[in-house]
Amino acid sequence: MSNLYDAALPVFRQTLGAMAGVLDKGEGFAREKGVEADTLLNARLAPDMHPLAFQLAQAVNHSMGAVRKLKGEADVPFIPNYASYAEARKSVAEGVAFLAAVTPADLEGAEGRDVLFKFPGGALRFTGEGYLQSFALPNFYFHATMAYGVLRNQGVPLGKGDFLGPTQVIERIKG
Repeated sequence: MSNLYDAALPVFRQTLGAMAGVLDKGEGFAREKGVEADTLLNARLAPDMHPLAFQLAQAVNHSMGAVRKLKGEADVPFIPNYASYAEARKSVAEGVAFLAAVTPADLEGAEGRDVLFKFPGGALRFTGEGYLQSFALPNFYFHATMAYGVLRNQGVPLGKGDFLGPTQVIERIKG
């Protein structure tokens, strides 16, 4: 890969776009079962894990936030959770649109950029490349995977293809 754009943007776009499809299936499942989709937001894989609302918010935070940090932009308000399914869908759609607008020039030279990740009680300092490879991408995948897992655990009929979303296939070979 030639730069952080090539390493990050296709991954963020594909997976966050797939999360939009996963949310669609979750909403359809809820409607079919005669329950409010909002109730799915409180579902979790284990009692000590954060619920679906948090997992989705973190997938958005870690994709958009990573790009902003790599661009050298100031931190934006952290999305802690979603209050409704509609809010989650809107935020994921906004994330997809934000990522679609990022160009290679936006991340030019970001590999060596100083990146500071702040959290309550401290901060972590990285190079842009280290931040993306060892923190942003793993966190993004973790939360996207947990969101998928929570919905699957609730009975939403999801498969691996739903998590992957549209892939960058050059050619499908039969046989």
